[in-house]
Amino acid sequence: MVKRMELVIFFLLLLSFLLKIYHDTQFFKMNRVTVQSDKIHSESEIRIVQISDLHDKVFGKNNKRFITAVEKTHADAIVLTGDLINTNTRSFIPVFSLIERISTKNKQIYFVSGNHDWTNPKYNLLLKGLQERGVRLLNNKQTQIVANGVPVNLVGVDDPSTDHEDLNKAFRNVDKSQYTILLAHDPAVTEEYPNIPAELILSGHTHGGQIRLPLIGALIAPGQGFFPRLDKGLFKLHPNQFLYVDSGLGTSVLPVRLFNQSQFSLITIREK
Repeated sequence: MVKRMELVIFFLLLLSFLLKIYHDTQFFKMNRVTVQSDKIHSESEIRIVQISDLHDKVFGKNNKRFITAVEKTHADAIVLTGDLINTNTRSFIPVFSLIERISTKNKQIYFVSGNHDWTNPKYNLLLKGLQERGVRLLNNKQTQIVANGVPVNLVGVDDPSTDHEDLNKAFRNVDKSQYTILLAHDPAVTEEYPNIPAELILSGHTHGGQIRLPLIGALIAPGQGFFPRLDKGLFKLHPNQFLYVDSGLGTSVLPVRLFNQSQFSLITIREK
């Protein structure tokens, strides 16, 4: 009787873990983040949607659930922080379809490359397809957006994890009196370049470890090894500088997430 009860408990726990894995991998959430700055002199807020590490993931038929969720944010801009695809992705149709449908509601879409994008043999076709669909490429480039009357510098660097970044080129002649956001796929850029002239750095790459344990966090992340420090979430690097690492929507290596639900983020920037 005791052994039978132990078996029942074991299978119930196993089933619970499997259901949790399925939920965290197949259902996304929107993570809300708020940062404040003295450079935002307005009662209006700036809303940025960050989509990271999609890795070809599709949520439901034609990504309808995901597209609807993004549209409901009414964001001022959408930033794609790398790894839309996998290294071995052959067809870009799902990604291009997603971008086409999102861009019908929001024309302010910006992209920086990730390591999987870079190492795909058809990388140049990916970039061409994104540009044809109205996406602005910010690999070692900059632009300025105006959100609710507030000018914001949007700077991007090419993938740091594959050594394609050029921060000097990206930040050349940036108006430092204005609020500046840096898009960089790998958060390790903040350790390699400790004096980045940006108030907010948006990254991905880590997947939040994909598998996390309660009270412990991520077990491993690319480029950081075991028990990574910059795994996911908001980090205060300096009194007026924050790093936000989005844990992403897709998976790589193992097609599972645990205690680390797929997500995209809505970042709100307000006056301090």
